[in-house]
Amino acid sequence: MNPSNETHQQQILPNVYNPLQFTIVLPHSDTNSNPNSSLSNPSNVNVNSLLSLGIPRKRRRGRPRDAPSSNQVYNLPSEFSNNQQPTPHLIENSSNDNHFEGNPNVGSNQTALLDVSDEIIVINKEATSEALIALSAGFPADILTEEEIDAGVVSVVGGIEQVNYILIRNHIITKWRENVFSWVTKEMFLDVVPSHCSKLLDSAYNYLVSHGYINFGVAPLIKDKHLVEPNTKGNVIVIGAGLAGLAAARQLMSFGYKVTVLEGRKRPGGRVYTKKIEGGNKVAAADLGGSVLTGTHGNPLGILARQLSYPLHKIRDKCPLYRLDGKPVDSEVDAKVEVAFNQLLDKASKLRQLMGEVSQDVSLGAALETFWQVDGKAANPEEMSLFNWHLANLEYANAGLLSKLSLAFWDQDDPYDMGGDHCFLPGGNGRLVQALAENVPILYEKTVHAIRYGSDGVQVVTSGGQIFEGDTALCTVPLGVLKSGSIKFIPELPQRKLDGIKRLGFGLLNKVALLFPHLFWGNDLDMFGHLSDDPNRRGEFFLFYSYATVAGGPVLIALVAGEAAHSFENMPPPDAVARILEILRGSTFAEYENCKNWMLKNSLLKSNFFTWPIDAGIYEPQGINVPEPLQSVCTRWGSDPLSFGSYSNVAVGASGDDYDILAESVGDGRLFFAGEATTRRYPATMHGAFLSGLREAANIAHYATNRALRAKVERNPSKNVHACASLLADLFRDPDLEFGSFSAIYAKKDMDDKSMAVLRVVFSGPAKKAQEGSRPDQQHSNKLIFQQLQSHFNQQQQLHVYTLLSREQVFELREVKGGDEMRLNYLCEKLGVKLVGRKGLGPAADHVISLIKAERSKRKPALTPTQKSGLTFCFALISLEKGTSKPKSGLKQRLVRKAKILRNNSPFPTASRDGMVKVVQLNRDVEVEVGNDESLKSVVNGGNGSIPSVNTGSGSMIESAPNLNVDSGEFKWRFQSV
Repeated sequence: MNPSNETHQQQILPNVYNPLQFTIVLPHSDTNSNPNSSLSNPSNVNVNSLLSLGIPRKRRRGRPRDAPSSNQVYNLPSEFSNNQQPTPHLIENSSNDNHFEGNPNVGSNQTALLDVSDEIIVINKEATSEALIALSAGFPADILTEEEIDAGVVSVVGGIEQVNYILIRNHIITKWRENVFSWVTKEMFLDVVPSHCSKLLDSAYNYLVSHGYINFGVAPLIKDKHLVEPNTKGNVIVIGAGLAGLAAARQLMSFGYKVTVLEGRKRPGGRVYTKKIEGGNKVAAADLGGSVLTGTHGNPLGILARQLSYPLHKIRDKCPLYRLDGKPVDSEVDAKVEVAFNQLLDKASKLRQLMGEVSQDVSLGAALETFWQVDGKAANPEEMSLFNWHLANLEYANAGLLSKLSLAFWDQDDPYDMGGDHCFLPGGNGRLVQALAENVPILYEKTVHAIRYGSDGVQVVTSGGQIFEGDTALCTVPLGVLKSGSIKFIPELPQRKLDGIKRLGFGLLNKVALLFPHLFWGNDLDMFGHLSDDPNRRGEFFLFYSYATVAGGPVLIALVAGEAAHSFENMPPPDAVARILEILRGSTFAEYENCKNWMLKNSLLKSNFFTWPIDAGIYEPQGINVPEPLQSVCTRWGSDPLSFGSYSNVAVGASGDDYDILAESVGDGRLFFAGEATTRRYPATMHGAFLSGLREAANIAHYATNRALRAKVERNPSKNVHACASLLADLFRDPDLEFGSFSAIYAKKDMDDKSMAVLRVVFSGPAKKAQEGSRPDQQHSNKLIFQQLQSHFNQQQQLHVYTLLSREQVFELREVKGGDEMRLNYLCEKLGVKLVGRKGLGPAADHVISLIKAERSKRKPALTPTQKSGLTFCFALISLEKGTSKPKSGLKQRLVRKAKILRNNSPFPTASRDGMVKVVQLNRDVEVEVGNDESLKSVVNGGNGSIPSVNTGSGSMIESAPNLNVDSGEFKWRFQSV
């Protein structure tokens, strides 16, 4: 067994500021390094060595001394001038192929040194140490996070402005970490931030406050600042009083929202549950759910504990393993198997690189067991038991069977693990829950059965039929509940989100907590392990945690992971306690006789003798008496209807993207999602759930602000509709996104997914040749009409309808399967929006259009016109076939294939009576026909006549308003359910 980290010599870094007061050490990973070298300047510190320390891995959750195979590290520039501190560069060890998946900044030119000039500001000479502190909070060293880019914290990504922003941001975070008991104000930085960077100070400060990176928690001075008069900004319903729900509720209340939390249990905390155990004259507390604070550097729960003056107990690395006969595992055998196991993980990592995308369909368990069969053929029974113990520990870390974990992405969150010690909170994590729940309006025993959401708000239906209404809802229920379908969403969630819920795994971990009369196992360790000879039961009581130092009494907790955790759901509690005592005590002679007689009775023995380890057991063979427990508690998380499991993992077929998909809001910013299964960086952790709540509080506030602004603008009608209509038509000549008969334009400078875009739906198509039996006068009339349409801004025969959507919703719409019909259905029934003419968009769209126009006016002209896909316009076909006119100069001529009418599979079925517009699918095109000439003529000429409706075949209608004027480009078309 590897020696404990505590036995290694370590060097303290004296001048690297550590506001959380956790020891930062420099391990002797480099045998050529000089331990006596000067560390007076933090910029000269070997940060590569510094950050390789203590970054926990999933494989380390049970036995945290297992060394990770790769870490995220810093690489500092070696030269800079004028005593100015550039921000260090975050690079990654190439041995891990899944680091920073999805981050657009990684893999670019970030490793190139910045051109340090006089424009880089100097705030603090300890820029390197401040960068380390910002890193612990989740911020890269020299690039912006995706969230910062989306929030538009700088006008230009990259360059000097970004460097200065990062320096200011890091300095604010450091000041907050120095004193998490007081509110950090913007005025504190006016003397150190140059006046010409005041906008960057505003940007950094506002971002950090709104997203919950500073000024959060339960310190008295912080809570005083959070006491804001409610109901000034809206009403939010939070579903679930776990860490995610409580974090979001407190943050939203501080923003001025009225919050109602609905909790199905009789207590807050969700899967974080501290149970008081009483027996005899003993009282103790044990965490039956989330228990370990995995990493203390930057962990927000560590900050809460600090604000409450709760000390943290570091889980000591010593973890002896015991064989079936109760004897300790030989240290050499332990070290051999441990090295072999980690080598198998490394081989699995290389295998997935070689397999590429195919590895998404392969399980981690299949890869590990295949390698073990090849490399471990000569393994003896003890080595096999050790190997199975490590597999059980891995299943504990992921709360999932190895046979169901994705080989490609099982450890996709490893690069984001928080550094520092693994800790217990004395008295249990329920103390943090109680502090967070203080003064939060929570309604208990309110199990949610349905959530209705739409453009007008939300309705949440609870047990007993009680209905709660609000402007917005935040759903923080566990992934297991979403998988079970016990909550009905109306309308149904987008297929993209349903698929993500189905793909992600949700595993199981169970516990047995035992309160004993006295501490018989000693106080020199916090955990020990026990081997099994049955691979199917390898996770049954494989690890024991000692809570004696933190529970207030002699409490021992046995863990059940993997396949055994599922079998444990049906094991009677007395049997579970008896099995644990057998492991601790060993078998008695009476038990030997009973077992032998039972086996003989059932013809399982051929003789009257069989081997039985009478001295088996961990403690009694050492002469230590194991007393009867005073009290015991068994968990059943898999059977709990409010969780249906423990925590999430990346199953075969899933990826880290699915966490992002689960985090996406739906219903035009009305329904949001939080919880550990919605954060790809910190899944399956308590701090991940907490941070997701802060994240969604910021998103809810962002959407609400946009809605309020839109409503304010709409109260002031547009004054120049005709000019805006012309401008809109011009902008849509080069849409930013185009799919089917849909296209969208948006300001690319604002890359926030919540930013608004203008969506256009086009109904158009090539004119059909005169069919047999048609009237000549009708053909002639149609020809004249087409010529009139051509004369209007050189537009084709088209019906244009619009709506405002967020960019996120536009991309969701693009992913909808089933063609235009399903997209139209999605717009109407799923998003609940209405399609209107240009005038119907109102001033809210004017603002978006003006931003796009201003942005495009600064672009360099393209060498060639943008190639567009989509519908073939009727006007273009007439121009090319009939030769009546030529396309306007500058428009790219395109060949038009003669379309055929599809009779039965058109997404726009033919209307059933004269006077209605007939819309016929022409391959990818749409043709609009009219039942009588007079109605069309009246529309074109702007008369009082109107087209009654266009049936889209999806339960919706395009309904026209009187006085439609084609020549002016003004329409008032909208979808409404019929």
